[in-house]
Amino acid sequence: MDPTATFDPVQLRSFLALAQTNSFTQAAARTGVRQSTVSQHVRKLEDAVGRLLVQRDTHSVALTPDGEAMAGFARAILASHERAAGYFRGERPHGRLRIGMSDDLALTRLPQILRDFRAENPRVDLELTVDQSGSLHRRLGNDRLDVFIGKRPRGSGEGQLVKRERLVWVGTPTTRLDLARPVPLAVYPGPSLSASAMHEALDAAGIAYRTACVCRGVNGLIAAVAAGIGVSCLATSLVPPQLTPLGRRHELPELGQIDLVLLTNPRTRDRPASRALAAAVLSSGPATLAPS
Repeated sequence: MDPTATFDPVQLRSFLALAQTNSFTQAAARTGVRQSTVSQHVRKLEDAVGRLLVQRDTHSVALTPDGEAMAGFARAILASHERAAGYFRGERPHGRLRIGMSDDLALTRLPQILRDFRAENPRVDLELTVDQSGSLHRRLGNDRLDVFIGKRPRGSGEGQLVKRERLVWVGTPTTRLDLARPVPLAVYPGPSLSASAMHEALDAAGIAYRTACVCRGVNGLIAAVAAGIGVSCLATSLVPPQLTPLGRRHELPELGQIDLVLLTNPRTRDRPASRALAAAVLSSGPATLAPS
């Protein structure tokens, strides 16, 4: 890498749009430039770092490990850029900010980040709604939230990626499953991304299942699984000490990955408070969703 290289925010935005959509066409539409311009921005970033950031073929686009690292750096650089721009514009965030947070993220560092944000922006009043990601998506679409931080299926292209995680089956160290009988599941009420992931994986593998327990929140789900009522799934970093990932001996199918994202309301995303919170979350990157 050229030690004098700098990173152009415009190029970083194109790269992040590509990272979030896995499509040059969609990235161009999102950033309002031509597809060739997105390609040029990505090539310039690759030239600057001297590494391959994006693996391309005729059918797909995927980030390399160096590309995943660059995505994290890009989020932090752009968030710092936004904070600096807001400071010198003389904007002081104020007013009410309606935040939606999926309830399993209450187990992460996100509450601390919100607390720090409130301390730095005392003129902003936070209205926090904690619920399932599916319900919060609907609230955002109905103009009842300004910012949503939670889960989306990988590949949906919505929002700004905070962290990409592998979904894992969870049980206890003593969990035993007889796949000749329906697998008992502990699930959230619909619409639930985790329940859908489990159902689709089990259907594809030809494994029968039943709903053993419907849990209204993450604490209820943890309690149900810890009590042996059923098994469930969580993002890898969100598995609490009471539970354990289930291994190959349980013969359960892979669940794939899920994206933890930040989405903003298009009607309010340009307000200083919305921009400031997005910058605070994105600058923390994957550490935002580390266990507290």
